[in-house]
Amino acid sequence: MPGRSGALAARKSGNLPDQSLTANFPESLIMRVLLVEDDSLLGEGLETALTHENYQVYWCRTAAEALKVVDLQVFDLFVLDIGLPGGMDGFGLLENLRKKQHRQPVLLLTARDSSADKVKGLDAGADDYLSKPFDLDELLARLRALQRRAVNRETTVLNYGADLKIDTLDRSVTYRNQPVSLSRREYDLLLFLLEHQRQIFSKEQLEERLYAWGDEVASNAVEVHIHNIRKKIYSQLIVTVRGVGYVIRDIEP
Repeated sequence: MPGRSGALAARKSGNLPDQSLTANFPESLIMRVLLVEDDSLLGEGLETALTHENYQVYWCRTAAEALKVVDLQVFDLFVLDIGLPGGMDGFGLLENLRKKQHRQPVLLLTARDSSADKVKGLDAGADDYLSKPFDLDELLARLRALQRRAVNRETTVLNYGADLKIDTLDRSVTYRNQPVSLSRREYDLLLFLLEHQRQIFSKEQLEERLYAWGDEVASNAVEVHIHNIRKKIYSQLIVTVRGVGYVIRDIEP
């Protein structure tokens, strides 16, 4: 991954997102973004801005590099420039990603503003399209919308069973009408398992969702978070599948 040393474009120009516009959106699990952009100034600016918004960014400059990376890392979102060098443009990269069964949301970036290009990109499997030059706050809003669509979330208030409620806007949890105080990672872990109910995840998979690359993680961190959630809500909420991982199957009525 490219380093983050030096004065980067977004921070130089003061174009980091307006906090008054972003502060009301909840922090989420570590979201890994593959950014494919050949323009160094724009790429560095986007890497800085997205990192500032708690995204984990891997920046590639060519389609060939991106195709190698996706076989080695797991990503949640793709941000692809159309005008890439090296024989494969963003359309070709997108088609290859879809052929490889990568179904993550894709936002295309381009200096082209023709309807034909937009149609071509959307037909190739893109989820959204943003023309350059663009406003950074709009880019961030579109990424948040793609995240919500990816988990079929149309409201910030999520109800699980009759008694468990999560408001993703203020990251609050209530159980049987009583507030539940969770740490940031306890909340993230609970929300992730609820959004993927009945899917079993290993400890290693959950660590990937909770921690950024390079973070030091205690060997029993996930177990501790799960113990705390069970204690604060109810003991059978998260089920241990011995030798496999953890799952939320059914919510207590």
